[in-house]
Amino acid sequence: MAHPERDEPESSLVNLPPTTRQTCAALIVSAAVLIAFACFTPFASTPLAQLNAFFPALDAIVFIADLVTAVLLFTQFASSRSRPVLALANGYLFTALIVVPHALTFAGAFSTTGLLGAGLQTGSWLFIFWHLGYGLSLVAYALLRDEKREGLVTGVTPVHAIGWSAAAIFLVVSIVTWLTTAGEDLLPIIVIDKTRLSHFVVYPIIITIVITVAALVLLLFRVQKRSLLDQWLAVVALVFIAELVFSGLLPSIRFSLGFYVARIFSLITTCIVLIVLLEETARLHVSLAHSNFLIRRERDNKLMSLDAVAASISHEISQPLGAIGMNAEAALLLLGQASPSLETVRSILLDVVADTRRAHQTLQGVRALFGRTVWSTDTIDLKATTIEVAHTFQAALVTSDIDVRFELESALPAIIGNRGQIQEIILNLAANAIEAMRESHHNNRLLTLRTGRHGNDVMLQVEDTGPGLDSRVADNVFEAFVTTKPKGLGLGLAICQTIVVRHGGQITASAVKPRGLLVTITLPVSNQIT
Repeated sequence: MAHPERDEPESSLVNLPPTTRQTCAALIVSAAVLIAFACFTPFASTPLAQLNAFFPALDAIVFIADLVTAVLLFTQFASSRSRPVLALANGYLFTALIVVPHALTFAGAFSTTGLLGAGLQTGSWLFIFWHLGYGLSLVAYALLRDEKREGLVTGVTPVHAIGWSAAAIFLVVSIVTWLTTAGEDLLPIIVIDKTRLSHFVVYPIIITIVITVAALVLLLFRVQKRSLLDQWLAVVALVFIAELVFSGLLPSIRFSLGFYVARIFSLITTCIVLIVLLEETARLHVSLAHSNFLIRRERDNKLMSLDAVAASISHEISQPLGAIGMNAEAALLLLGQASPSLETVRSILLDVVADTRRAHQTLQGVRALFGRTVWSTDTIDLKATTIEVAHTFQAALVTSDIDVRFELESALPAIIGNRGQIQEIILNLAANAIEAMRESHHNNRLLTLRTGRHGNDVMLQVEDTGPGLDSRVADNVFEAFVTTKPKGLGLGLAICQTIVVRHGGQITASAVKPRGLLVTITLPVSNQIT
């Protein structure tokens, strides 16, 4: 079991391993960035037009994207309590907040010198603090991903941790904004005029690059089990370094090609983690929806299994109970006569005992079908069993004006199986046939019970002259609860199929011309019940 203060939930992005497709995508993006860097480097100092409105517009995109990313990361932290995720979320919140004064103080955008009492150095220093803060958050994330330091935030609720973090970031951004506006004179000069950069700009840029390279090295070589988030943050660090190089190392003037390319790289840096988070959130949502669907289907299957057990008991036990009731009534009528025939009463009571045994066997058979009971097998003479079962529905044949014909082969080999379940097959098929012919308006009502050989197997056939196979249920006639009878449960043939399959056999149903239904069962001679 995971230690409560060391490991994070498996659903956290910190622990989610990247797929091969995601790794290939990260490599493709990295290669594209390196190619673009190589292509633009020779022309980085090429001066271009001064588009002051471009930078606040880009800052607005960065603000929205980084703020959404921070919210998604804080959401991840709320469920995982992961320290690395909290550190990274604070980094994105810092960049989202600091671009606001950066856009407002950009000279030439909203005013000639910028709002908030900005000076010539304000925008550039805000840019440096912006990137320095984000680089530090990458380092913090990578260090906390070290196995010796990684763990969960404990002792405080996630809501309080997020609240205190957001308050601290807001305070830091406020201090930096004050320092770069009211305290501009306290900072070294990095902008000479509106277009030229001071040589001093190289030093804070190099420091930020060194910090980001350290984060990249930690992500690539110190993290033992690299996650999807680790992989894409390494790509972000690579793009971030290229942006910094174009921002202060290659060009010596503002509004150059390198100056604009750096801002495009900044936009890429902002969007990478957001896209990954949105993609994984959508994927996890789809996975969750699919899991919920499977859970609901499993629940419905269990409920249907319970319905099948209850309906099967009702279906199977009704026949022997009905026979017991009729025989008991007949015995009472005979005993009420002046001179009852005791021999006849005795015969009726023997039938009651036989039907009682059959009811008991039926309950055991249902338990075997839906439970995990291991049953002993019997050696079964299919001809004798058919005749024995036919005796139980003889009265139903007479009352329904149905003739019965036996075509039973005598030299059949015995089969191995459960006797009670084989009897249930014959009884169910015969009962279905009798009920179908009882509802038929034809006078020629004939039930044929046939046994024989089918290759190396033993064959049992039950044929009737009823209405035949309904086309509406022809394709799923052996499925549970499929029936065309107004009061039918649709379990007779489903139970027969279950028993036949357990005995290693096969069952089919086909229409008979001009009318009727033929159900054929083949059972292996030497097969154990599964």
